[in-house]
Amino acid sequence: MNPMDAIKQTYFQECDELLGDLERGLLSLQDGEGDNETINAVFRAVHSVKGGAGAFGFEALVAFSHVFETALDEMRSGRLDPSPAVVGAMLRAADVVSDLVSAAKGGAVVDEARAAALAAELEALTAGQDAASAAATAAAPAAGEAQGDEWGFAPLKIEIDAPASDGDWLLVLKPAAAMYANGHDAVIFLREIERLGETSVELDAGALPLLDALDPEASYLAWTVRIEGSVEESAIRDILDFVGDDCPFELTREGGAAPEAAAPAAAAADDFDISSLLASIKEPAADAATAAPAAGPAAASAARSDAPQGEGARGGSAAPAATIRVDLERVDRMIDLVGELVINQAMIAQRVTESGIARSSNIAMGLDELEHLTREIQDSVMAIRAQPVRSVFQRMPRLVREIAAATGKQVRLVTEGEGTEVDKTVIERLSDPITHMLRNAVDHGLETPDERIAAGKPAEGTVKMAALHRSGRIVIEVADDGKGINRPRVRDIAVSKGLIAPDAVLSDDEIDNLIFLPGFSTAAAVSNISGRGVGMDVVKRSIQALGGRISISSVPGKGSTFSMSLPLTLAVLDGMVVSVGNHTLVAPLTAIIETLRPKPADMRRLGPTGSVLVVRGAHVPLIDIGMALGWRNTPIDPAGAVTLLVENEGGGRAALVVDDIQGQRQVVIKSLASNYQSVDGVAAATILGDGRVALILDVDAIIERRTAMRPEPTLLAKAS
Repeated sequence: MNPMDAIKQTYFQECDELLGDLERGLLSLQDGEGDNETINAVFRAVHSVKGGAGAFGFEALVAFSHVFETALDEMRSGRLDPSPAVVGAMLRAADVVSDLVSAAKGGAVVDEARAAALAAELEALTAGQDAASAAATAAAPAAGEAQGDEWGFAPLKIEIDAPASDGDWLLVLKPAAAMYANGHDAVIFLREIERLGETSVELDAGALPLLDALDPEASYLAWTVRIEGSVEESAIRDILDFVGDDCPFELTREGGAAPEAAAPAAAAADDFDISSLLASIKEPAADAATAAPAAGPAAASAARSDAPQGEGARGGSAAPAATIRVDLERVDRMIDLVGELVINQAMIAQRVTESGIARSSNIAMGLDELEHLTREIQDSVMAIRAQPVRSVFQRMPRLVREIAAATGKQVRLVTEGEGTEVDKTVIERLSDPITHMLRNAVDHGLETPDERIAAGKPAEGTVKMAALHRSGRIVIEVADDGKGINRPRVRDIAVSKGLIAPDAVLSDDEIDNLIFLPGFSTAAAVSNISGRGVGMDVVKRSIQALGGRISISSVPGKGSTFSMSLPLTLAVLDGMVVSVGNHTLVAPLTAIIETLRPKPADMRRLGPTGSVLVVRGAHVPLIDIGMALGWRNTPIDPAGAVTLLVENEGGGRAALVVDDIQGQRQVVIKSLASNYQSVDGVAAATILGDGRVALILDVDAIIERRTAMRPEPTLLAKAS
């Protein structure tokens, strides 16, 4: 890979992180939870994006980010109030920045008219206009240009170059050693400056020592660059902002005058009166309380102005966390090797056990230590792949804003548990299901503002997206406070489309799950958002492909909640190895509540063909795994077998009857679908220590199938 391409790739990766910080900061301000530090963080994010864009010549991104940054600087200084309308405009501006970054990557096409309108709106806000006036000002030029005069002639805008300034720019670059240590090169910046206009460069090597005194990691060279005076000062500074303090520079006019940008800071310093400050401190409390209301805005402004200095002081004392970027293929390869290590460790342990070596021997004790070490290595490697769901969640606020604008609804998105970690392979496949669920919640779940007000609800609807760990799995919930599922209408649509029989008797949960059927939609008309009946069907298939389950909870008039339950990782599993006939299975340990040998007195018949087990007063269905998987035609006597009391994600319980338990161990998951085909009731496969292939039970599928079909032949035939 070209070194410059590698640097660009790193910059784009950093842009993704910065845009996430920008989105979160603005949302905090919109919710009224932000403070001066939040504003500073938002400003730094835009500033960093602009600095890198200037170094790579992304002029459109630099231009828009500069306008955005200027408006944020006004907010940072206290001259622009972070009202909801102002923050809303900045959220739209953040979307434009994201599009410009994608365009720089070679992806999305930027709506130039929208970008220009938002730039004009931000400039109006910077000039002191209120949000409504700024929006009107931004829309006025476009309307005027389209209208033309009474004969249909539109005015032609002619750019007239401003007269050249009094003198050329003199730029003195003195790179520090830290700049080279961070992978930067002064030649790159000189080339970018040369593109601005006519330049001349003079090298200053006066500080270069003799060879025997030369430090190869030090910086000795400096450059003096003459740049034609017509070049904007901001264009020069934007190129050098990318390296910050690692490349000190001096920028002056040829006559020796300093840039006018430094004048406000000097004036502020001259206006500072220490004696007045000391006098104000000595004022009585009563006088201070009297003066407080009048001094409030000024104090707030001063606090915001001082915030960056305080932040710098705090940042100097705390050492930043060291990170390293590693190619994902290397991590995947390491995970595969660790998985093979786990399998070989299990094989060796089984061979030692079969050889009759005592558990107290040195070999057996060494194997125990190896098992412990292997487990720690595996956990550490899996932690490398674990990522917070924040990377998925941070893409959704923009989606909700766009759908809300398209449907004319007022929507507030609330997120919880963004720091919840899950394996990267799971994260990569979460985006589409969550996108469909959010679109469904806004378009179908929430009412219009008028409908909500008529129902006694606030005009603004709320959509909540949360992630949490539960029983060794990750659960993602998307909930809305809308109208809930209209079950009679859902049933009528399913009947009209031929999805169910007209005389079918369905429970509320079964009616709710009809929306997952292919081709089902409650939309009155097809739009660019929904109506074709493919969204929720895709959601269910995507979640099932990840070994997960999705459930619905809906209350008419109050809203609906969609819950997705997914495995934390697709690589390893803690399971219980059991025997069923001549086969070996692995039951996920997270689904097992307890194991027991049932007594005949605890077993009850349920109808002519079913049976249940009484466990501490509760009745749970008995399921013979051998019969459920088609491995035998006659049921086994539960009294002479072992029963696993399990629970699915929905809270449903069942007693799984197996022949025997071999033990408990951690296994490496191998996809059955990619290597063979999907099997109902089987989630995946694994390789045991003796080299045999064992199937991993899909507990949720077995329980779900049991509740959806007629009871199997009674397991009490031999017990009665």
